[in-house]
Amino acid sequence: MPLKQKGFSLTEVLIAMVISSILLLGTSRFLPAMEKAVLSLSAKQALEEEIWQRLFAVGKQIQRAGFCAGNCQGQGLVIGRQGGCVIVQWDANGNGVWDVTAAENDSTGFRLESGSLELQRGATSCEGKGWEKLTDPERLIVQTFVVSKRERAGFAPEFSIELSAIRKGERAIAYLARHVVTGFNL
Repeated sequence: MPLKQKGFSLTEVLIAMVISSILLLGTSRFLPAMEKAVLSLSAKQALEEEIWQRLFAVGKQIQRAGFCAGNCQGQGLVIGRQGGCVIVQWDANGNGVWDVTAAENDSTGFRLESGSLELQRGATSCEGKGWEKLTDPERLIVQTFVVSKRERAGFAPEFSIELSAIRKGERAIAYLARHVVTGFNL
């Protein structure tokens, strides 16, 4: 028994190809816009992650500030430049003093300078040379770095750290983040 087989005619195949070509061309117009949106979103996320990493690093140092396993002399935390610089000291090796030697210095400074967040081990002042950049000024422009202290009677002081930055060459609004830590040792 022969079975009757039927397929698509040449006209039907050509019509299907024309319709799919139109749909493909229509959807391909959205691809560049989607790629641009994805790149923009990943750049924004990378900026936010970098800002939060820097905030957490400064916050961790402020939380440690003032710790001493013995009899340390001096202040555990100094805020300078109207909050644009902070110098913290803590007894990292537990020897009971805040070391000032180059090998084991227990002082760390953070400051905003020329659009970059900078760090200096062994900092004694917010001025001077020898500061290293924590942020790359070719990729990121730090617009704000402010550390402020809030005293509350009967409680350890709270420190608010604000950091805002923008990617170099972008006209978008800067991303601002705030992190609050407690200075239990101060």
